Amino acid sequence: MKKTPSRRAAPLFEVRHSAIHGYGVFAVRRIRKGTTVVEYLGDRVSHAQADERYKDKSADDNHTFLFTVDARTVIDAGVGGNEARYINHACDPNCESATENRRVFIRAIRTIQPGEELSYDYQIQRDSDDAPDIDEVYACRCGARTCRGSMLEAPKKPRKLVHRAPSRVAASGAARKRVTRRGVAGRTRRRGR
Repeated sequence: MKKTPSRRAAPLFEVRHSAIHGYGVFAVRRIRKGTTVVEYLGDRVSHAQADERYKDKSADDNHTFLFTVDARTVIDAGVGGNEARYINHACDPNCESATENRRVFIRAIRTIQPGEELSYDYQIQRDSDDAPDIDEVYACRCGARTCRGSMLEAPKKPRKLVHRAPSRVAASGAARKRVTRRGVAGRTRRRGR
């Protein structure tokens, strides 16, 4: 009886130098919208362990492979990580992160053409004790027309207090909507935080 050779799927991407920053991940064939491109892998540690690992990291070093899974767990792709750690940030990304069952996946949010660099919005958390130059330390180099200039999550704008009489619909609560944002499920975490 003849054995048929196993068919391996052609790879979706390759890692090479990037114009955005260091190494990047580039599509080697068309990737359709909705495709799970890769799982973000690495050593799964607590936030305290991640802080301890990088406590001596310089405050002006923005390089990080830490990805927050939940309140207890961080993935450190600098230890046992895969190619997903090289996907760069962009303000107008073609991928997003999604957390499912405490695992992080990178998915295409639009069709990606061969040769195009994969990216997602890191939305790195801001902290109340951030240095005044934090946006410069985490400056974005994506080059998008809509670039916000930083890999950090957009600063929260103070809400304006508007005094209006409540409408019947708003007062009844029937028109309330739940608002969600892409990629917020798992944010990239800064080292040493």
